[in-house]
Amino acid sequence: MHPYVSFINPQGLARPDGYTHVAVAPADRLILVSGQVARAPDGRIVGKGDLAAQTRQVFENLSIALEAAGSSLAHAVKLTYFVRDLTEDASATIRQVRSRYLNADFPPASTLVGVAALAQPELLVEIECLALVPPQPSYE
Repeated sequence: MHPYVSFINPQGLARPDGYTHVAVAPADRLILVSGQVARAPDGRIVGKGDLAAQTRQVFENLSIALEAAGSSLAHAVKLTYFVRDLTEDASATIRQVRSRYLNADFPPASTLVGVAALAQPELLVEIECLALVPPQPSYE
């Protein structure tokens, strides 16, 4: 069990694969991360034409952003994926990459959206994230 988030897959909804239908979290600990794309720290686009490489870079960027806010992908409660030219193969690629970054016991709620284009033609995926700042341990 996650200490401060409830992950719920209600009866009456199809069993999800790699995500949770509902995540209930305290709003006073919420972090909102803008959609991240496959940009290296120097601004260049990583993995042109390679969805797996771009997805890895996006998750690395999300990790950096969350760390700056005192959190990590282990505390993600909602991800929204925007994928150019979405196909079943593209979905499988994203699932394979994300499994290396997310908590398999408590996968966040997720939405996957196919889009015609992103901000630049070389970009294949953009992911935004809602996460929580974990509680600090008390040493009383």
